[in-house]
Amino acid sequence: MKIFYSPECLKYKWPGHPESPERIENTADFLESKGYVLYHPESCTDEDILRVHSMQHWEAVIHENFIEYDTPAFPQISHYARLAAGSAIDAMESALYGETAFSLMRPPGHHATRERIMAVCYINNMAIAVAHFLNDHPELKACILDIDCHHGNGTQDIFLGNEFVLYISLHQSPFYPGTGYQSQDNCLNYPLPPGSDDALFLLKLKEAVAEIVNFGPRILGISAGFDTFSDDPLTQLFLSTSAYHTMGKTISDLNLPTFMVMEGGYSSQLPECVYQFLQGFNS
Repeated sequence: MKIFYSPECLKYKWPGHPESPERIENTADFLESKGYVLYHPESCTDEDILRVHSMQHWEAVIHENFIEYDTPAFPQISHYARLAAGSAIDAMESALYGETAFSLMRPPGHHATRERIMAVCYINNMAIAVAHFLNDHPELKACILDIDCHHGNGTQDIFLGNEFVLYISLHQSPFYPGTGYQSQDNCLNYPLPPGSDDALFLLKLKEAVAEIVNFGPRILGISAGFDTFSDDPLTQLFLSTSAYHTMGKTISDLNLPTFMVMEGGYSSQLPECVYQFLQGFNS
């Protein structure tokens, strides 16, 4: 298992905001203490970004020229966003070469649509990595499994109608961002009511796995959010740490080249949740 991480992603902060550098730093330190090796990622290119975002969108990020609730225009945010997206590409390429990989970076990305910065997501890391794969392998298919508590509206927006991509999301509903109530074309949504526990989440994951097998992708990307945890301060799903281990094992059993990209997760137990998930892949 390869972990891509750079302390560069810790250099911006909105005081009091749950999407903090500490949540990533603490997780990186914890994984390193457990024997995981951390690899420094490379930044992505403009070409990578413009496969999934408009030039207008990317220039707004570069020039910090946008006003979006809950998404500040931090100085040099384009640098941090480019590095996070590059890390996702590095993780994807590692998976193609036979080693499962996890991109432990910020800012997250799955709410960023083709044209909109949204919910501390400036560009869509997962979409950029998958688009990079499709560009290099236009005849092959990719699947994205989003296990964040929030629906990945940005990823769905970017890939809706793309026959080479299957997007699957398990998320709390009704909840922010108010999307993902039903499936549409190549985007399969599994809305879960507030209060859902391990049993229901894992049941829906089993259904999602069957869809992945049926689709037959060459690569699988996981939008790995851990805000489904019972003690997460922002959400109302009630997963245990052991559920993440089971999730990792269930996904690993697909025997597909798999890479993971960090999304949400704001509990003090985030490092343990991530560790259990990765250990599931190793079991």
